[in-house]
Amino acid sequence: MDKKRIWKSYRFPIILVMGIIVGALLGVTLGEKATVFKPLGDIFLNLMFTIVVPMVYVSITAAVGNMVNMKRLGKILGNLVITFIITGMFAAALVLVVVNIWPPAANTTIQLANAEMQEAASVGDLLVNSLTVNDFSGLMSRNNMLPIIVFAILSGVCVSACGGEESPAGRLLNNLNDIIFKMVDVIMKLAPIGLGAYFANLVGEFGPELIGDYGRAMVIYYPMCLVYVVIAFPAYTYFAGGMTAVKRMLKHILSPALTAFATQSSVAAIPANMEACRKIGVPEDISNIVLPMGATMHMDGSVLSSIIKISFLFGIFGQPFTGVGTYAMSVVVAILSAFVLSGAPGGGLVGEMLIVSLFGFPAEAFPLIATLGFLFDPAATCLNSSGDTIASMMITRMVEGRDWLAKRIASGEAEA
Repeated sequence: MDKKRIWKSYRFPIILVMGIIVGALLGVTLGEKATVFKPLGDIFLNLMFTIVVPMVYVSITAAVGNMVNMKRLGKILGNLVITFIITGMFAAALVLVVVNIWPPAANTTIQLANAEMQEAASVGDLLVNSLTVNDFSGLMSRNNMLPIIVFAILSGVCVSACGGEESPAGRLLNNLNDIIFKMVDVIMKLAPIGLGAYFANLVGEFGPELIGDYGRAMVIYYPMCLVYVVIAFPAYTYFAGGMTAVKRMLKHILSPALTAFATQSSVAAIPANMEACRKIGVPEDISNIVLPMGATMHMDGSVLSSIIKISFLFGIFGQPFTGVGTYAMSVVVAILSAFVLSGAPGGGLVGEMLIVSLFGFPAEAFPLIATLGFLFDPAATCLNSSGDTIASMMITRMVEGRDWLAKRIASGEAEA
């Protein structure tokens, strides 16, 4: 492959990486003065968040509304749940091995801060608050992503029942979908500047705090994420579509991964993931459903971090992190936190509260793992979000068969 073809194929990821590197260097050089770049990063982030709610609603409603056969929707959703659970369990198995070899709290001296634990909500309340809102205006907020997805699926079913894509509503939704994705394309062109500015601010403001008593946990977590990416991601993608799928994944995964790492938000990375899936060749009716749901339910990086947090607390409080019961409970809590509670109002701290409550740790344990959550968040979000694109490819293989990618390339529905 000559230099011109390489540049044409990888131009945007290269520019994006260069922007982030420049931003990080500015952060290191200027220190806290680098916060002057924060407004540029915030503008880009706000644009991404602004487009997310209409994009999720319109894309899911259009995808479901265009389905003549509702069995396909059921097959997509069924395989989605299976994929999310299996990949989460694989991540949990990996981290259990790692924390037993390298305990994250070894040789760590931490002064416990006094903190009041919030009262944990009941399972029923969490379920209701995760899946529904009590007023239509609540569907306008990105903080209620799961209720938006539920409402969009119901809307799509009704559109399908009223004539589908040939109905006036169906045509309107498809036209709106095209307009929104054109807007996403325009916003993503600003990514190198926006993410570079965001990185400059992050490194300048928080760089010195990333090393210290939590250093050992970070040294364990970040390389483990890299190992997961190097081993699990290609394996999942190979299952999805062989070496062709692996090559296409490697070509297009960088943009959503870097967007998620820099913004620390899976929701903000949905537009970049949508664009990556389109270029890879994932059918729109699958990616339009899987990616928004994955942003709130598919959290391999969070599973990894949850078990490290649990092991960390066991070490801090002098408890042995051993036994089948302890491991099983850790896996269940980690997957539950990632699969369900990530969509609950209040954000990721709900998962930390669940860990403290279920394992019987004192309230002072909460700020410890909340701090770890902050330090782990960039890598965890990167893993969570980029994994959604790969999950979309796996689900496509389950729904459309082993040769789905070759057929889409041959028919011109995917880039050759």
